[in-house]
Amino acid sequence: MAAVNMTSALARTLFTHSTIVRKTASAGWAYRTYRPLCVTVEKTAETVRIEKPVQEDGAREKMTEAEKQLQEQIASLSKENESLLEKVADYQDKYQRTLADRENVRIRLEKQIIEAKQFGIQGFCKDLLEVSDVFRKAIESVPAEKLENENSDLKNLHDGLVMTETQLLTVFRRHGLVPITPLVGEKFDPSLQEAMFELHLPEKEPGTVGHIIRTGWTLHSRCIRSAQVGVVKH
Repeated sequence: MAAVNMTSALARTLFTHSTIVRKTASAGWAYRTYRPLCVTVEKTAETVRIEKPVQEDGAREKMTEAEKQLQEQIASLSKENESLLEKVADYQDKYQRTLADRENVRIRLEKQIIEAKQFGIQGFCKDLLEVSDVFRKAIESVPAEKLENENSDLKNLHDGLVMTETQLLTVFRRHGLVPITPLVGEKFDPSLQEAMFELHLPEKEPGTVGHIIRTGWTLHSRCIRSAQVGVVKH
Protein backbone atom coordinates (compact mmCIF):
# COMPACT_ATOMS: atom_id res chain seq x y z
CA MET A 1 0.00 0.00 0.00
CA ALA A 2 2.82 2.31 0.85
CA ALA A 3 4.50 1.48 -2.47
CA VAL A 4 1.42 2.49 -4.39
CA ASN A 5 1.27 5.82 -2.65
CA MET A 6 4.91 6.51 -3.42
CA THR A 7 4.38 5.65 -7.04
CA SER A 8 1.42 8.01 -7.27
CA ALA A 9 3.32 10.86 -5.63
CA LEU A 10 6.22 10.35 -8.01
CA ALA A 11 3.88 10.45 -11.00
CA ARG A 12 2.26 13.66 -9.81
CA THR A 13 5.66 15.23 -9.25
CA LEU A 14 6.81 14.34 -12.79
CA PHE A 15 3.58 15.68 -14.30
CA THR A 16 3.90 18.93 -12.40
CA HIS A 17 7.52 19.25 -13.48
CA SER A 18 6.71 18.63 -17.11
CA THR A 19 3.89 21.16 -16.92
CA ILE A 20 6.22 23.76 -15.48
CA VAL A 21 8.78 22.98 -18.16
CA ARG A 22 6.16 23.34 -20.88
CA LYS A 23 4.90 26.62 -19.43
CA THR A 24 8.43 27.85 -19.06
CA ALA A 25 9.21 26.85 -22.64
CA SER A 26 6.02 28.48 -23.86
CA ALA A 27 6.81 31.63 -21.93
CA GLY A 28 10.30 31.68 -23.42
CA TRP A 29 8.95 31.27 -26.91
CA ALA A 30 6.42 33.99 -26.33
CA TYR A 31 9.11 36.20 -24.94
CA ARG A 32 11.37 35.45 -27.88
CA THR A 33 8.50 36.12 -30.25
CA TYR A 34 7.36 39.28 -28.46
CA ARG A 35 10.84 40.80 -28.23
CA PRO A 36 11.54 40.93 -31.97
CA LEU A 37 8.00 42.18 -32.52
CA CYS A 38 8.59 45.03 -30.07
CA VAL A 39 11.86 45.83 -31.75
CA THR A 40 10.12 45.90 -35.16
CA VAL A 41 7.36 48.13 -33.81
CA GLU A 42 9.89 50.46 -32.26
CA LYS A 43 11.91 50.62 -35.48
CA THR A 44 8.75 51.26 -37.50
CA ALA A 45 7.71 54.01 -35.11
CA GLU A 46 11.19 55.51 -35.28
CA THR A 47 11.08 55.35 -39.08
CA VAL A 48 7.67 57.03 -39.06
CA ARG A 49 9.01 59.71 -36.70
CA ILE A 50 11.96 60.25 -39.02
CA GLU A 51 9.95 60.20 -42.27
CA LYS A 52 7.14 62.38 -40.93
CA PRO A 53 9.31 65.53 -40.50
CA VAL A 54 10.85 64.84 -43.90
CA GLN A 55 7.38 64.67 -45.43
CA GLU A 56 6.34 67.79 -43.52
CA ASP A 57 9.49 69.59 -44.72
CA GLY A 58 8.72 68.54 -48.28
CA ALA A 59 5.14 69.74 -47.99
CA ARG A 60 6.37 72.96 -46.41
CA GLU A 61 8.83 73.45 -49.25
CA LYS A 62 6.06 72.81 -51.77
CA MET A 63 3.83 75.32 -49.94
CA THR A 64 6.69 77.79 -49.86
CA GLU A 65 7.22 77.44 -53.62
CA ALA A 66 3.48 77.87 -54.18
CA GLU A 67 3.46 80.93 -51.97
CA LYS A 68 6.43 82.37 -53.86
CA GLN A 69 4.68 81.82 -57.17
CA LEU A 70 1.51 83.37 -55.78
CA GLN A 71 3.42 86.38 -54.48
CA GLU A 72 5.14 86.77 -57.84
CA GLN A 73 1.77 86.65 -59.59
CA ILE A 74 0.37 89.19 -57.14
CA ALA A 75 3.35 91.50 -57.70
CA SER A 76 3.01 91.13 -61.47
CA LEU A 77 -0.72 91.85 -61.34
CA SER A 78 -0.11 94.82 -59.06
CA LYS A 79 2.39 96.31 -61.51
CA GLU A 80 0.02 95.68 -64.38
CA ASN A 81 -2.81 97.29 -62.40
CA GLU A 82 -0.67 100.34 -61.67
CA SER A 83 0.27 100.60 -65.34
CA LEU A 84 -3.37 100.38 -66.37
CA LEU A 85 -4.36 102.98 -63.79
CA GLU A 86 -1.68 105.32 -65.12
CA LYS A 87 -2.94 104.81 -68.66
CA VAL A 88 -6.52 105.44 -67.56
CA ALA A 89 -5.45 108.63 -65.76
CA ASP A 90 -3.49 109.73 -68.84
CA TYR A 91 -6.41 109.02 -71.17
CA GLN A 92 -8.80 110.79 -68.80
CA ASP A 93 -6.53 113.83 -68.67
CA LYS A 94 -6.23 113.88 -72.47
CA TYR A 95 -10.01 113.47 -72.78
CA GLN A 96 -10.66 116.36 -70.40
CA ARG A 97 -8.10 118.50 -72.21
CA THR A 98 -9.74 117.65 -75.52
CA LEU A 99 -13.15 118.60 -74.14
CA ALA A 100 -11.74 121.85 -72.77
CA ASP A 101 -10.06 122.66 -76.09
CA ARG A 102 -13.24 121.83 -77.96
CA GLU A 103 -15.26 124.05 -75.63
CA ASN A 104 -12.74 126.87 -76.05
CA VAL A 105 -12.90 126.48 -79.82
CA ARG A 106 -16.71 126.55 -79.70
CA ILE A 107 -16.74 129.67 -77.52
CA ARG A 108 -14.14 131.32 -79.76
CA LEU A 109 -16.14 130.51 -82.89
CA GLU A 110 -19.34 131.82 -81.35
CA LYS A 111 -17.54 135.00 -80.35
CA GLN A 112 -16.10 135.36 -83.85
CA ILE A 113 -19.55 134.84 -85.38
CA ILE A 114 -21.05 137.46 -83.09
CA GLU A 115 -18.20 139.85 -83.81
CA ALA A 116 -18.55 139.19 -87.53
CA LYS A 117 -22.22 140.11 -87.32
CA GLN A 118 -21.53 143.17 -85.20
CA PHE A 119 -18.40 144.49 -86.89
CA GLY A 120 -18.98 143.27 -90.41
CA ILE A 121 -20.32 146.72 -91.21
CA GLN A 122 -17.32 148.48 -89.67
CA GLY A 123 -15.83 149.48 -93.04
CA PHE A 124 -19.21 150.68 -94.29
CA CYS A 125 -19.71 152.71 -91.10
CA LYS A 126 -16.32 154.39 -91.49
CA ASP A 127 -17.32 155.49 -95.00
CA LEU A 128 -20.62 156.86 -93.73
CA LEU A 129 -18.81 158.79 -91.01
CA GLU A 130 -17.13 160.80 -93.74
CA VAL A 131 -20.60 161.74 -94.99
CA SER A 132 -21.60 162.72 -91.46
CA ASP A 133 -18.53 164.95 -91.23
CA VAL A 134 -19.54 166.68 -94.45
CA PHE A 135 -23.04 167.33 -93.08
CA ARG A 136 -21.59 168.72 -89.86
CA LYS A 137 -19.22 171.04 -91.73
CA ALA A 138 -22.00 172.26 -94.00
CA ILE A 139 -24.23 173.00 -91.02
CA GLU A 140 -21.49 174.81 -89.10
CA SER A 141 -20.48 176.83 -92.16
CA VAL A 142 -23.68 178.91 -92.04
CA PRO A 143 -23.56 181.61 -89.36
CA ALA A 144 -26.61 181.93 -87.11
CA GLU A 145 -27.11 185.65 -87.92
CA LYS A 146 -27.38 184.87 -91.64
CA LEU A 147 -30.12 182.38 -90.94
CA GLU A 148 -32.09 185.13 -89.27
CA ASN A 149 -31.40 187.92 -91.79
CA GLU A 150 -31.19 186.10 -95.11
CA ASN A 151 -34.05 184.64 -97.13
CA SER A 152 -36.05 181.63 -96.15
CA ASP A 153 -34.45 179.40 -98.81
CA LEU A 154 -31.11 179.36 -96.98
CA LYS A 155 -32.87 178.65 -93.71
CA ASN A 156 -34.86 175.81 -95.28
CA LEU A 157 -31.67 174.36 -96.75
CA HIS A 158 -29.98 174.58 -93.39
CA ASP A 159 -32.92 172.97 -91.65
CA GLY A 160 -32.92 170.18 -94.24
CA LEU A 161 -29.24 169.51 -93.56
CA VAL A 162 -29.87 169.39 -89.81
CA MET A 163 -32.79 166.97 -90.22
CA THR A 164 -30.76 164.75 -92.53
CA GLU A 165 -27.90 164.64 -90.05
CA THR A 166 -30.29 163.85 -87.22
CA GLN A 167 -31.82 160.99 -89.19
CA LEU A 168 -28.36 159.68 -90.08
CA LEU A 169 -27.29 159.76 -86.43
CA THR A 170 -30.46 157.85 -85.50
CA VAL A 171 -29.56 155.11 -87.99
CA PHE A 172 -26.02 155.04 -86.58
CA ARG A 173 -27.29 154.53 -83.03
CA ARG A 174 -29.67 151.80 -84.18
CA HIS A 175 -26.70 149.79 -85.46
CA GLY A 176 -24.49 150.41 -82.42
CA LEU A 177 -22.53 153.36 -83.78
CA VAL A 178 -22.13 155.99 -81.05
CA PRO A 179 -20.18 159.28 -81.25
CA ILE A 180 -17.27 160.06 -78.93
CA THR A 181 -17.69 163.64 -77.83
CA PRO A 182 -14.81 164.76 -75.60
CA LEU A 183 -15.22 167.89 -73.52
CA VAL A 184 -12.71 170.66 -73.10
CA GLY A 185 -10.99 170.32 -69.76
CA GLU A 186 -11.44 166.56 -69.32
CA LYS A 187 -8.43 164.28 -68.98
CA PHE A 188 -6.94 163.01 -72.23
CA ASP A 189 -7.82 159.36 -72.94
CA PRO A 190 -5.43 157.78 -75.48
CA SER A 191 -7.74 154.77 -75.98
CA LEU A 192 -10.49 157.00 -77.42
CA GLN A 193 -8.69 160.18 -78.39
CA GLU A 194 -5.83 161.12 -80.68
CA ALA A 195 -3.62 164.08 -79.76
CA MET A 196 -2.95 166.17 -82.88
CA PHE A 197 -1.04 169.03 -81.24
CA GLU A 198 -0.29 170.64 -77.89
CA LEU A 199 -1.66 173.91 -76.54
CA HIS A 200 -0.13 176.28 -74.07
CA LEU A 201 -3.05 177.23 -71.82
CA PRO A 202 -1.94 178.35 -68.35
CA GLU A 203 -5.51 178.35 -67.05
CA LYS A 204 -6.01 174.68 -68.04
CA GLU A 205 -4.58 171.66 -66.30
CA PRO A 206 -1.77 169.95 -68.25
CA GLY A 207 -2.73 166.67 -69.93
CA THR A 208 -6.34 167.69 -70.50
CA VAL A 209 -8.28 168.34 -73.71
CA GLY A 210 -7.88 171.95 -74.82
CA HIS A 211 -9.44 171.85 -78.28
CA ILE A 212 -11.68 169.45 -80.28
CA ILE A 213 -10.95 168.92 -83.97
CA ARG A 214 -13.09 165.93 -84.91
CA THR A 215 -15.62 163.69 -83.17
CA GLY A 216 -14.74 160.05 -82.67
CA TRP A 217 -16.96 156.99 -82.99
CA THR A 218 -17.41 153.55 -81.36
CA LEU A 219 -19.14 150.53 -82.88
CA HIS A 220 -20.59 148.26 -80.16
CA SER A 221 -18.19 149.81 -77.63
CA ARG A 222 -15.20 149.28 -79.94
CA CYS A 223 -13.44 152.44 -81.02
CA ILE A 224 -13.35 152.53 -84.82
CA ARG A 225 -12.31 156.19 -85.07
CA SER A 226 -10.55 158.16 -82.39
CA ALA A 227 -11.54 161.71 -81.61
CA GLN A 228 -8.93 164.23 -82.73
CA VAL A 229 -8.10 166.79 -80.05
CA GLY A 230 -5.49 169.30 -78.96
CA VAL A 231 -3.92 168.59 -75.56
CA VAL A 232 -2.72 171.12 -73.01
CA LYS A 233 1.01 170.64 -72.73
CA HIS A 234 2.85 170.22 -69.44
